[in-house]
Amino acid sequence: MPLFGKKDSGKKVRKDVKDGCDKLPSIDDKYVIKELLGTGAFSEVRLCEHKETAQQYAVKIIDKKALKGKEDSLENEIRVLKRFSARRSDGSGVHTTGPPLGGTPRFAHPNIVQLLETFEDKSKVYLIMELVTGGELFDRIVEKGSYTERDASNLIRQVLEAVDYMHEQGVVHRDLKPENLLYYSPAEDSKIMISDFGLSKMEDSGFMATACGTPGYVAPEVLAQKPYGKAVDVWSIGVISYILLCGYPPFYDENDANLFAQILKGEFEFDSPYWDEISDSAKDFIRNLMCVNVERRFTCKQALAHPWISGNAASSKNIHGTVSEQLKKNFAKSRWKQAYHAATVIRQMQRMALSSGTSAGGGGGAYGRSASRISNAPADEQAADTTASSSK
Repeated sequence: MPLFGKKDSGKKVRKDVKDGCDKLPSIDDKYVIKELLGTGAFSEVRLCEHKETAQQYAVKIIDKKALKGKEDSLENEIRVLKRFSARRSDGSGVHTTGPPLGGTPRFAHPNIVQLLETFEDKSKVYLIMELVTGGELFDRIVEKGSYTERDASNLIRQVLEAVDYMHEQGVVHRDLKPENLLYYSPAEDSKIMISDFGLSKMEDSGFMATACGTPGYVAPEVLAQKPYGKAVDVWSIGVISYILLCGYPPFYDENDANLFAQILKGEFEFDSPYWDEISDSAKDFIRNLMCVNVERRFTCKQALAHPWISGNAASSKNIHGTVSEQLKKNFAKSRWKQAYHAATVIRQMQRMALSSGTSAGGGGGAYGRSASRISNAPADEQAADTTASSSK
């Protein structure tokens, strides 16, 4: 493949070794690879331990053979992660993007999972990642005894701050969803972390028009196959905010064409009784994020300045019972783990010749909602779940 050099670099290294030069360090020289934490379509994530410090990390191990033909995706993910980390040269030839012996990379954001260093051998690429152990967003909410709008507001504030930082760095995530929001630790006051940059893109690499993302979270302009930018992430945060306050998604239909017609038109409701106790400020916040008109949609900075985030508008009423019940009903792990790229549905929409006159289907009620619509994709079309998390 090679990821980190010219195509003949491997030959040069082998020649140097023959000439008596020291070979480049391998991952086994610095780390002990331990138990499996999770698997994806092209990779697995394992616990690893630094031999000198005994500090634990997650290592994402990518099989080059399985990735053949999709190397650009991995190279892009590494480029994006490096933008959030300070490059460090130790003279060894190993590609280090941050301090593997502790400390915070110069450009690190506290809510973005860090890439610390990379290794490569003949058959695999190894990404040493910050270890995140606190579990997934929905799981933690269901397990909590109390949960309020203020809790949701605090979660979304952290996401907005991290995404605002990403946007300042010229990066669009393009696949923000609850599965990619992880708690850093099991601590009650743990921060939230954004992970999985496999679909992210740097704006300076050219305009974006590729249909990608996860159904239900993808912005209308992506489905309309128009050029798009940072605003797609804000839309996704709006969808996540909606779910955090009621436990079900704003858009749903068993028919993919109808589902995407709803999104294209921005048709969603604040259904009774699920939204009766939710503040008007929260609803206003969501409307400004899930605005079909990109020019009117909030930026991250505008969202951060909204009273529901920056003020005291978020209610302190306990909504755990209703939200956790709906989360368990609508986002069973066996279902919402099986997300697939929106490009697949774009093709389906084209085949079905979706027109502007297509019925948008059911409104916004919670009844019968589930994520089963995303479980029908063939295995080779499902999104790779390759997050460096021990919760997988």
